[in-house]
Amino acid sequence: MQLTKPKIGLALGSGSARGWSHIGIIRVLEEAGIVPDIVCGTSIGSLVGAAYADGQLESLEKWVRSLTWQGVMGLLDFTINGGLIHGERLFAFLRTHLSNKDIASFPKAFGAVATELVTGREVWLREGSVIDALRASTALPGLFKPHQIDGRLLVDGALVNPVPVSLCRAMGADLVIAVDLNSDLIGRHFDLSDPPEQPKAAEPSSTFSTVLDKLPMKLGRLRSGPPASPQMPSILDVLSISLNIMQVRITRSRLAGEPADVLIRPRLANFALMDYHRAAQAIEEGEHAAHRALHEIKELTGRR
Repeated sequence: MQLTKPKIGLALGSGSARGWSHIGIIRVLEEAGIVPDIVCGTSIGSLVGAAYADGQLESLEKWVRSLTWQGVMGLLDFTINGGLIHGERLFAFLRTHLSNKDIASFPKAFGAVATELVTGREVWLREGSVIDALRASTALPGLFKPHQIDGRLLVDGALVNPVPVSLCRAMGADLVIAVDLNSDLIGRHFDLSDPPEQPKAAEPSSTFSTVLDKLPMKLGRLRSGPPASPQMPSILDVLSISLNIMQVRITRSRLAGEPADVLIRPRLANFALMDYHRAAQAIEEGEHAAHRALHEIKELTGRR
C-alpha cells in the first residue's frame, strides 16, 4: 500500500523589511528538496509568498538585492488620506515585476491575510487580483493607505494573524512550516544612536517632502543592554516599536492555539521597519535560520 505524501504548507509571517529573509528560507528548503504545495502570507510574507507561488521568486530577489535607501525612498508617495504613504508608486512598480495575475492561476495554491478595518475581521484572499491582495495585506496602519476590495476597507493582516498557520491548514496543508520574523523583538532597548549618513533621495513633489527626514534608518531598531540616554524617540519610532510589540503578542497567542509543525525564527532584531535596502543581510539570516530547522523538517517530511 502506497502512502500519500503529506501536503506541505508554508506560512510566511509579517515583519516589514525583515521579510526579505523569507527568500533565504525558501531557497534552503528548495535546495533540500522540501517544496511546499501551499503558500500563505501576511503582510511582507504575502508579497514574498505570491512571488514564490507564481514562480517569480528569482525576479523578486534580484530586485530587492538591488534596492538602495535612496531607491526605497523613491518608491514612496506621501499623502495624508488614510496613511503617510499612498502606495500607488510602489505597486505600479511591482506590477512590472510581478504581473497582476489572478491568484487562482498560480502554479501553487496561495492565500494572503488582511484585516477588515471597520469590523476587525480576519479576511482570507485566495482569488482575484494578486496586486489587490498584496495591497490589502501589506497596508500597515498609519503608514500605508487602506485598500478597498468589494466595498470593504482592508489593512495589514498582522493585526489579526501575523503568521498564517490557520490559513495553511484551511487550504489543505497536512504539515505546516511557519516563519516568525518577530520572535526576538521584545525585551530589547531602542537604539537612540544616530544612524550612518545616507545619500538623500530626490525630494518628492509633495507637501510632505519633510517626512523623508523623519524616516531614519534606525526606525524600529532594537538592541540589547540598557538605554544609552534618556532621549525621547520620535513619533514614528514609537509607532514602529508599538507595532513590534503588537505583532509579537498576537503571534504568540495565535501560535499557542494554532501551532505550526515546524517554526523557523530568524534573528532579525537589528533590522529596522524601513531597512528594505538591507536585503542581502536579511536573506542570509533567513538561510541560517532555515539550516537550523532543516533536521527537524527532514524528519517530519521523511527526507534524508
